[in-house]
Amino acid sequence: MLTSKEHLEALDKITSMTEKLTQTQLEFWQQYSHIDTWGFKIVLFMFIVPLVLLYFVIDRKNIFLLGFYGTNIHIWFSYINIAGVKHGFFSYPFELIPYIPGNLSLDAALIPVVYMLIYQWTINHKKNFYIYSIALSLLLAFAFKPILVHLNLFVLHKGTNYFHLFILYCIIFLFSKLITNLFLKMQNSPKYRDV
Repeated sequence: MLTSKEHLEALDKITSMTEKLTQTQLEFWQQYSHIDTWGFKIVLFMFIVPLVLLYFVIDRKNIFLLGFYGTNIHIWFSYINIAGVKHGFFSYPFELIPYIPGNLSLDAALIPVVYMLIYQWTINHKKNFYIYSIALSLLLAFAFKPILVHLNLFVLHKGTNYFHLFILYCIIFLFSKLITNLFLKMQNSPKYRDV
């Protein structure tokens, strides 16, 4: 089926608005969130330090399992973060890269790393993964995020509160663990071994 003229005109309008928004975000970053700002330095710190720490402390014998789980955390946290920013539920006044919505430091480094380290600790010490992951989610939602709000590194909008964030953290870690368990099951299944 051919695309209608109205369809293409609507798409052109969205494309034009997206370009203007991107330009506005770049101008905001250059004026308020650039490399010389204190906020940028903190965000950069939250990106580099967790990755360096992970390099030194990750359990090499479970590196693929932990990496797969951490990648899931990264993906789902990024999607939820982008959706939350686009719908105006929260925003980040400082960003590493102005073209990526959300917060790259949290999406790709800090949050995945802390969940990976909790997963690793529960494996190595035979502890309940779910209890410790819920505890981490509580800590992130009710201690870490309020600190970010206090420092003006994170802003809540439209009635979004810390309990909402806690629920999102729980959904993210549970879904990531579910996918990880599914892949582990497929890996260990004789049906999939020789495929």
